[in-house]
Amino acid sequence: MVVVNTKKILVLTGVALLVFFLVTQPTQSAGIVTNIIDTLKEAAEAVITFVRTVFSG
Repeated sequence: MVVVNTKKILVLTGVALLVFFLVTQPTQSAGIVTNIIDTLKEAAEAVITFVRTVFSG
């Protein structure tokens, strides 16, 4: 009997797709990574602003 580890298969498939896109479309991949980093930065700044506002008043 073969036990299929779905999580492992999904992770390996995701990594394979990531490598494929990095090799075949490096410029677009860099743009996507930059957009993700910018979004995370904006979210962190929003949380910081919220916390400062809560504790300043």
